[in-house]
Amino acid sequence: MNEDRFKLLVFDWDGTLINSIERIVTSMQHASREVCGIKLSEDRARRVIGLGLHEAIQQLHPELGTAAVESVAASYRQNFLFDSDVPEVLFDGVEALLQQLLADGYTLAIATGKSRAGLDRTMQQHQLVAYFATTRCADETRSKPHPAMLHSILDELGTQTIHAVMIGDSEHDMRMANNAGVDAIGVSQGVEPADSLLAHQPLTCLDKITDLYDFLSHNTKDSFIHQEAAKQ
Repeated sequence: MNEDRFKLLVFDWDGTLINSIERIVTSMQHASREVCGIKLSEDRARRVIGLGLHEAIQQLHPELGTAAVESVAASYRQNFLFDSDVPEVLFDGVEALLQQLLADGYTLAIATGKSRAGLDRTMQQHQLVAYFATTRCADETRSKPHPAMLHSILDELGTQTIHAVMIGDSEHDMRMANNAGVDAIGVSQGVEPADSLLAHQPLTCLDKITDLYDFLSHNTKDSFIHQEAAKQ
């Protein structure tokens, strides 16, 4: 792999590699209704996807105390993990994309708002564990947009920020990358439309995750540096 290209690709999970948005939304609606008696709109539920579970609940229901937040979290986990019949499937072409990226010498990682138990379960279900050098979850460090997950991944893998890029579908991913001093690439097939992602100045916003390989193949890290210099 050329030295002027990115070396480490850090992916968000929900809405970026896997289409789990409807399952997350309906499980959050279920928990809000069951515990709080609140009918939560789809739009409000979508806006917190990417945050850690407790941070998402606190944002949706700031009036709740600690015990009530945990009750909502427990209801959400029960519905999402065991009771929901809403499918969560990989976006088309994801596994082939990961195979291409590994073959081309990239190191892959995950930074997600899911819990460790939740991420392990779905990665094993879809047989993707072997593709990633490391993964970080919100219940192990800090929720997005805090940069802790990215910093932890960079430290473990011995990678400088200049050689890493964060790929995600939400403003929480873009803000985390900005806070960590890492470049970002948006993907508009998930939670946020392109204009919302572009407001956080990613390198680009892709229509779908499978466009990533072509983008990286035609744009080197060195070319981005020159593009930024030309703007100044």
